[in-house]
Amino acid sequence: MSLKRLAEAMIEGEVEKGKELAQELLDEGGSPKEILDDGVLAGMEVVGERFKNFEMYIPEVLSSAQVMHEVMDVLRPKLVSEGDTSKGTIVLGTVEGDLHDIGKNLVGLMLEGAGFRVIDIGIDQPSQNFVKAVEKENPDILGMSALLTTTAPKIGEVIDALKEAGLRDNVKTMAGGAVIDQAFCDENGIDAYGPSATAAMEIAQKFVKQGAKK
Repeated sequence: MSLKRLAEAMIEGEVEKGKELAQELLDEGGSPKEILDDGVLAGMEVVGERFKNFEMYIPEVLSSAQVMHEVMDVLRPKLVSEGDTSKGTIVLGTVEGDLHDIGKNLVGLMLEGAGFRVIDIGIDQPSQNFVKAVEKENPDILGMSALLTTTAPKIGEVIDALKEAGLRDNVKTMAGGAVIDQAFCDENGIDAYGPSATAAMEIAQKFVKQGAKK
């Protein structure tokens, strides 16, 4: 089945094969959303699990992410034309002092694939840059990433900065990264914890369907 083969191409990092299969499925009349859900995201979910379990490593994950990027170029026009009603805007960033971006980038790719407008402000971003992005973009959701115990507290600082700017009630927040868990999010007043890129995408979709703005 081509959907299964597409998922396998994602896992194996086969860029040209992935693009070819995605186009083939579209040409056969396949639903872009079904191709995304049962091919692309199904494959990337496996990648995420294997990475978490140390069965895949960073170069392999980056290869799979590149396949996803290329396949999304094939699918995106069709997804947009279908007018996915769940799409919204999300700002993503890694907090100050932290240079990690693989997980954040995967989240961004998956959210783009699900029809979201993604504003990625990058790595090592101080609290005020998150605030400025929320002011400028008026996103439905703000996603923050930290992978170090020394940088995790910066997420709490972003929340405090949003409160000081009077913006906290305007946006849903979620956080993820190796040192982040549900307890951390509860303690810092973050609306949701994203343990994986797939989970983050599902949370974002849920927020928008519920009406993300608080």
